Amino acid sequence: MNMATMMTKADRLMKTLCAAVVMVLAVTAASAADLDSWRAGTVVSAQEVARYGVDRCFAIEQISDAVFARMRYSYMPNPHIARADLRYLRLLHRDAHDRIVLGEMVCHRRIAADLVAIFRQLYDAHYPIARMVLVDEYRADDETSMRANNTSCFCYRTVAGSRKVSAHAMGMAVDINPLYNPYVKRRANGRLFIQPANAEPYTHRERRFDYKIERGDLCHRLFLQHGFSWGGAWRSLKDYQHFEKPF
Repeated sequence: MNMATMMTKADRLMKTLCAAVVMVLAVTAASAADLDSWRAGTVVSAQEVARYGVDRCFAIEQISDAVFARMRYSYMPNPHIARADLRYLRLLHRDAHDRIVLGEMVCHRRIAADLVAIFRQLYDAHYPIARMVLVDEYRADDETSMRANNTSCFCYRTVAGSRKVSAHAMGMAVDINPLYNPYVKRRANGRLFIQPANAEPYTHRERRFDYKIERGDLCHRLFLQHGFSWGGAWRSLKDYQHFEKPF
């Protein structure tokens, strides 16, 4: 093999290595860009999270113009809560298959740090949460969001069947895995009122199933440690998905 042939092969090898490095850098940049854009509901890898920085994935932000534009269904001018009172949270969660998913939430600024701490611990413990996107993805229709098992917080609305402003309207309540942890109330005629309406199988709390919240489990303990009350402990009705703080 002459010197010219050896140089040609060396050049080709170098070009191949350079191309591989460029591809790796491009993939890394694309992954970082994906997390920068933060499309909630996107499944990401542990490697992507590590490159981006896990601490950056649990962040509290003011409501940007872009986020506020997305909140056209959940927010309306009102005398109770202003845009400045709300915060946008970037969060990670794991689903029942232990996949890492980008999540998001709007809440009152008073509980923002609590929620970031809670969801970070749930993520680290591989506690499953199915979905976590703004309720506006469902046109702020609570029933539709719950049927999709979407975990959410802020939505300006009154308490069902009344004119009272709800804890969700103040951004002070969170519903976790609502399909599997329904709202249940027995009516005067003895029949159960269940929300979401397709959650009847999960009203049987003695059964075991994914996404179930139980007294004493990690989710329950963390919320209570941060000063929230649990709707699953209420007497007149049960709201197993619901954690709230006074406002």
